[in-house]
Amino acid sequence: MRVLAAMSGGVDSAVAAARAVDAGHDVVGVHLALSETPDALRSGSRGCCSREDAADARRAADVIGIPFYVWDFAARFREDVVDDFVAAYAEGRTPNPCLRCNEKIKFSALLEKALALGFDAVCTGHYARLVAGELRRAVDADKDQSYVLAVLTRHQLAHAMFPIGDTPKPAVRAEAAARGLRVADKPDSHDICFIPSGDTRAFLGARIPARPGPIVDAETGAELARHDGVHGFTIGQRKGLGIGAPAPDGRPRYVLGIEPATGTVTVGSAERLDVRTIEGADPVWSAGVAPGPRFDCIAQVRAHGGVAPAVAEPTGDDGLRVELLEPLRGVAPGQAVALYRPDPDGDVVLGSATITATA
Repeated sequence: MRVLAAMSGGVDSAVAAARAVDAGHDVVGVHLALSETPDALRSGSRGCCSREDAADARRAADVIGIPFYVWDFAARFREDVVDDFVAAYAEGRTPNPCLRCNEKIKFSALLEKALALGFDAVCTGHYARLVAGELRRAVDADKDQSYVLAVLTRHQLAHAMFPIGDTPKPAVRAEAAARGLRVADKPDSHDICFIPSGDTRAFLGARIPARPGPIVDAETGAELARHDGVHGFTIGQRKGLGIGAPAPDGRPRYVLGIEPATGTVTVGSAERLDVRTIEGADPVWSAGVAPGPRFDCIAQVRAHGGVAPAVAEPTGDDGLRVELLEPLRGVAPGQAVALYRPDPDGDVVLGSATITATA
């Protein structure tokens, strides 16, 4: 096949591209320039899409022996990922920018361009597996990225390749070193790639006008403090609430609810974070259709952790209702709920939806 290898400048995508070559495919490497300030340098494991990353990707392509290009997707990334991220927080939701990037950039914008240019597939360094057309968890559970890929459609999965999903991360690094790839020991990127400082609140504060509101106790309704905007909070948050005194029982308080219309942030005990029902919108089914009108599954609400057995039911208004058989905590609107097949391994992705409400 003609394969377009998305090369971030990291070790995973470099080894994935090399493996695609080993498999006999005609491979071309491409680095996506997503940052509007590419001259900004990485700070260890923070940041990405810098000039340094592009240079690392180019050197890896030279070692592998494939053509290499840089494509400017910065405007599309800003619109579909960064602006979406800011708008969601302004509305009291908690988005997942990595998931949105996979959905809108790597497997929408990039894949569309690749297919238009005559490529058969896009290859990435994601830790996930494709087996007989089914998206599955990676062998390395600590690195598994199937959750952030659960937004991909059947069509997109049919044109995707994840060559390293069957390999633990240490072995990927060892393979990179054996291949002579300088990125073998390059630190993994952490946090949100377009916020290299790691200070999400400051990033949002510079883009969302201040809108003061109350922080209210869920038990008594009493106002405990004031804040500058709901964008500074997310469901389940414990630190940085700005409440001077502890709860009467001495236990910590957590953010339980965010009401953007009034600017009210409600806080209370950890027990109140328990969620048993999730409502979702715009479900995407990996096989093209839902497994059934009502079906057993395993629900996951975070990239790592937040897993519970559940029963899911598509609703007639292009929605999804998920009844959790065990409660989960810290489930926030704006996040995704990914559904997996309830077999012993629980590693086959069935689909996903954007969380709109919980109860």
